Amino acid sequence: MIRKILHILFLPCSEATLLMEKRNAQTISAGENRRLSIHIFVCKWCKVYNEKLKLLDNIFKKTITEKTSEINESEIQDFKNKMIDKLNF
Repeated sequence: MIRKILHILFLPCSEATLLMEKRNAQTISAGENRRLSIHIFVCKWCKVYNEKLKLLDNIFKKTITEKTSEINESEIQDFKNKMIDKLNF
């Protein structure tokens, strides 16, 4: 019960997942990071989501480093910029 109340007051799941994605694309503020950490500590579903997101990010980075001859740096930066634009809604 207390976890559910803290979960809603500190940060809803919809905002937490958005912050996780934003954190992967760029840096987030200290306040956002603190609220996200508290949420992940309280919410088991977002904790699992965060772990899977990290795993996918590592796989993506590994794939990119293996295919550096096929993908140039400007394409990667363009992709990051598009992600940042979408996250800033």
